[in-house]
Amino acid sequence: MEEVIFNIRRFNGINSYWQRFKVPVKRGMTLLEGLYYIKENLDGSLAFRASCRMGICGSCAVRVNGKPMLACETQILNLKAKKLDIEPLDNMRVLKDLIVDFDDFFKKHEAVKPYLIRDDVFYSKPVELLQTPKELKEYYNFTLCIKCGSCYSMCPAASTRGDYLGPATITAAYRFCADSRDKGKNERLEAVSGTNGVWRCHFAAECSEVCPKKIEPAKAVQKMRKSAAGYMIKKIFR
Repeated sequence: MEEVIFNIRRFNGINSYWQRFKVPVKRGMTLLEGLYYIKENLDGSLAFRASCRMGICGSCAVRVNGKPMLACETQILNLKAKKLDIEPLDNMRVLKDLIVDFDDFFKKHEAVKPYLIRDDVFYSKPVELLQTPKELKEYYNFTLCIKCGSCYSMCPAASTRGDYLGPATITAAYRFCADSRDKGKNERLEAVSGTNGVWRCHFAAECSEVCPKKIEPAKAVQKMRKSAAGYMIKKIFR
């Protein structure tokens, strides 16, 4: 067993402050297990989100020593630090301790219509929409996004402009625009071509650096920027 200091940035609705906890750590213990140890043995008022414990739901994302990561996937000893500064995700309103408000984050997702759009689908007579392996490969990697907010937390454009759609939202837009079954590309390009869309990205690529699923949201943003440029040119000379 090793002892690691969890230095947690807490928020009680009025004041923000740091609080230290000594956590006994053994090999294989995750950051999430450490947080549960604190809640169950040291301070039951500690608030954080968690659900699946297997890197799928994205609920447990927090910043550790300045970098966003999933608490359930992060082994404490692999961080090679005797003290961990644990904070809520950045660029979002803090509700309590490590819990942030995702309402605005998901409203931005809604703006790009993250679902298949077609005008020939009739539920009374369903038809299979066939797709080749090559067509699937075009966008599949971007379907792995778990909406954890890590990329948005590290985005410098989001920190300077609150209405910026953000890398996760634009990645979702690209995922459906690149889907051969979709017919709503122009609607999404219209949504991301505004002043709060792809042109706000400065290509810091921090979003790809911290993505726990390695889906390269920075790449998706640049691909959408290229499509948006073509869309705007056509719109001007229409």
